[in-house]
Amino acid sequence: MRVVFLTLIFPLILLNCGSSRPAMGSGETVVHSIPNPNQKNPAKNLILMIGDGMGLTQITAGIYDNNNFLNFEKFPVTGLMKTHSYDNLVTDSAASGTAMACGVKTYNNGVGVDKDGIPVKSILEEAEEKEMMTGIVVTSALVNATPASFMAHQKLRAFMEPIAEEIANSGVDFLVGGGKKYFDRRASDERNLSKEMEDKGYQVEDFISNQRIQDVKINHGKKFVYFTADDDPLTKITGRDYLPQASKMGAEFLKSNSENGFFMMIEGSQIDLGGHATNFKYVMSELKDFDETIKQVLKFAEEDGETLVIVTADHETGGLAIKEGSKLKKIKSDFIYGRHTGTMVPVFAYGPGSENFTGIFDNTELYRKMKAALAMDNRN
Repeated sequence: MRVVFLTLIFPLILLNCGSSRPAMGSGETVVHSIPNPNQKNPAKNLILMIGDGMGLTQITAGIYDNNNFLNFEKFPVTGLMKTHSYDNLVTDSAASGTAMACGVKTYNNGVGVDKDGIPVKSILEEAEEKEMMTGIVVTSALVNATPASFMAHQKLRAFMEPIAEEIANSGVDFLVGGGKKYFDRRASDERNLSKEMEDKGYQVEDFISNQRIQDVKINHGKKFVYFTADDDPLTKITGRDYLPQASKMGAEFLKSNSENGFFMMIEGSQIDLGGHATNFKYVMSELKDFDETIKQVLKFAEEDGETLVIVTADHETGGLAIKEGSKLKKIKSDFIYGRHTGTMVPVFAYGPGSENFTGIFDNTELYRKMKAALAMDNRN
């Protein structure tokens, strides 16, 4: 009888012990995830956050390098996403960005087009058709592959001046990123797209004015664009400081100016550049900046109650590994090489409709899941 009793009770003892076991070097284990809002209605707003080049190991290393916690842990829903392009198991940002934005597979280097080079409408463009507000905030040039996939349609991502022209005509309500030279000092023509945007009702600001974006007084009666650099912005290590603040400002701007909701894409663009450079400190500084942005966005979504937040990546960069002998805040790391890899990437979700982002799915499905969460086909 005693043997039977111990057989039944011992697994329960282990389970209870496991739930309160101290985490390595960081005190007791704490459940960080926040509960989803009790809401059966579709999401009114959607914020898609993309960590360019951010694989599972980058996030794991960031957690351990930050004393065993990042804001990624707050998400109640997680999944995994396949990233391959139409003809290559290892995608680039253009093909993966297009898959997420437009729901179709395309070839590497194609922006907002299908495998035959034919333009395909993005979820951002569809949101505009439904009279939703739209926004883009990135730490790259606005003409780079990921943001371009949501706003432009070009057979090659290298066509940056044509991409800039499409962005200037896109009607996106809130734009923050680099690439100023592609708008006002163009090699292909003498057009000043920044001036043209002003004429169309944009408040145009830039880094030259010596104002940080968080110090700019935004005119809510106009669309808004802030150019943070001539080309790609500074790294976080060398002084860039706008991503969390600009993302928070953007969400508040879009919410306050629309009764029909909004779609916003935020990219931590330079996690990828750190992977290409096989520079662990570069990757960690960019990932932690992105994580602080997640903190701000989740706070907004919790207070709003109608916003779905999705965090994912377009691909992994570098083949990062955490090596034996690593400790909290003392990570020993290595990279396979400074290029993209074909591994799946994580997906994190919070808010109305987030329960549909579990399991393993293709990056083209992310587009369809986002549209379903917004009930976009049912909007007037």
